[in-house]
Amino acid sequence: MILTGALLAGLLTAPATPTDTWTVKAPAGGPVATVHLDPQGSPSVAVSRGGAAVLAPSPLGVTTEQADLTTGLSLTGRSSRLAVEKYSTTAGKRLDRLSVMNETRFRFTRGDVKLDLVVRAARDGVAYRYELPGAGAVLGEASAFAVPAGSTAWLAGHRRDYENPFIQYADVPPAEYQLPALFGVGQNYLLLAESALNGSYTGPHLVSDQGTYKIALWDARVPYDHGLTTPWRVMVTGDLTTVTESTLVDDLAPGSRLADTSWIKPGKVLWSWLAGGRSVQQSLERQKEFVDYAAQHRWPYVLVDAGWYDDPVTGERAWTDRTADFTWIPQLVEYGRTHGVGIMVWLRFSDFDTHDKRVQRFGLLRQWGVKGVKLDFIDSEAQERLQWYDGTLRDLADNQLMVNFHGSTVPKGINRTWPHVMSMEGVHGAEKSSNLTTSHLAALPYTRNEIGSMDYTPMAFQRPSRPTSDAHELALSVVFESGLTNLAGSLEAYRARPEAERFLDQVPTVWDETRLLSGRPADHTVMARRSGDRWFIGAGVSGAARTLQVPTGFLRGRWLVEVTRDGADGLVREAHVVHGGTLAVEVPAEGGFAAIACRWRPGLTTCAR
Repeated sequence: MILTGALLAGLLTAPATPTDTWTVKAPAGGPVATVHLDPQGSPSVAVSRGGAAVLAPSPLGVTTEQADLTTGLSLTGRSSRLAVEKYSTTAGKRLDRLSVMNETRFRFTRGDVKLDLVVRAARDGVAYRYELPGAGAVLGEASAFAVPAGSTAWLAGHRRDYENPFIQYADVPPAEYQLPALFGVGQNYLLLAESALNGSYTGPHLVSDQGTYKIALWDARVPYDHGLTTPWRVMVTGDLTTVTESTLVDDLAPGSRLADTSWIKPGKVLWSWLAGGRSVQQSLERQKEFVDYAAQHRWPYVLVDAGWYDDPVTGERAWTDRTADFTWIPQLVEYGRTHGVGIMVWLRFSDFDTHDKRVQRFGLLRQWGVKGVKLDFIDSEAQERLQWYDGTLRDLADNQLMVNFHGSTVPKGINRTWPHVMSMEGVHGAEKSSNLTTSHLAALPYTRNEIGSMDYTPMAFQRPSRPTSDAHELALSVVFESGLTNLAGSLEAYRARPEAERFLDQVPTVWDETRLLSGRPADHTVMARRSGDRWFIGAGVSGAARTLQVPTGFLRGRWLVEVTRDGADGLVREAHVVHGGTLAVEVPAEGGFAAIACRWRPGLTTCAR
């Protein structure tokens, strides 16, 4: 919760002054937001860091059915406070968080219509949102981002399910793009994102025009009845390490709505869709084989995907009154229970589109003993669909079901507010059979996965279209973060790679700490994540073979580092004892490596437990 007392003793409330420019500075360094009101009463915001411009003056304001609140505004007052929050999450870059931000509220009016602009500045970025009293409807925002000329961009074209690849641009063509969006601005990086989106508003995307990226809303009219607080427009900024390790999107989101999270247990999921498609999802015997494998390797979950509730008589692909009678899922759940493996199931959005359906059907799944669900084909950020998310999240929590959303929006602080959200798709992922490149994979840690858990579904070793080497693919279990990591390999592909099995059996899906060791968007990533007293390192490159120089100074003292890399005849494992300095690892074209680090002692030859 936000701390009070001495921390807020510096609370400032001031009437309007002739000054038309104000600054909001991050505590202990970081970016500075400059808010300006021009002679026409039009507000704007600019962001700088270390004296260098990161965002040029960019327009602010909203248009409602009552008034155009993008111009003709007068400042009637402002107040400032220090906002400090400690909280924990169930998944993400690190479980325990501390957020420290300076906040200033600007109170504007146009005639008798009020608009509050709330600006926050943190070590890792700046954010703002609007607040409106009473009832009305938003017709649009003036909100836009003027990115300095000469900036490199990493963008994905707008698509309702967020499943387009990220591409690097020197010159960005006019088009519609999705959030998040990343820019290299001089020595800094700027990630545009959103936080705290829910059914009170509507989703955005970016429309580019010569370096300015305007917020376009999904709905042309967004009604509200009892005041409106819009989502945060987020600008994460700093060097690449600061941006990649930032939790600002989560920090800005509302706190957890769940009092009890003891039933939420992230973990690895053995997923059979890319290992056999629909026919495997319709076979109890085949699914038992996956349970057997998961039990052998102590992977906690198996996911049964699309097709399991297709009617065997009519072939209808929808949940009907007969579903509970013919499905074998309860048998699989019981088989999994006796083997220590939980079962999760895929569901089609349209079969759970009302509260009554969800109450009855989620209740049935809980009665069977299902641990979580994958809800698919949501495909919208309209206000009506966001209200569906709000209701569905409550209904899932009531039935203690974890969830992975597919065909969905992307995380915008959702795991902090609803801790049973373990992952979301919203990514051009491993299911894509074409246009999947290592340059896209090397952009994801700094773009889509920067803002929250991402269900890329790695480990499809059996797919010939995969762009990665075996070691690069294995490294994605660390490079990419997801509370539920759906591993997409076939049983035969895993068994043919015992070193991959060995690593995957040890790698967790939740982390106490995350560090970017080396990287460049669309070029390469070396990511380290800590779980307890061990570090896991994943690295992948796009393009030519090279030697990666991995800094190991973050490991205090002597450590044993077991590296699994590409060899001439498959994956090979080698051990190194390090004490500061760097570790050189050769990787082939499109290659990478995966590693485990543990504290060394005389005689220790492995980190395995």
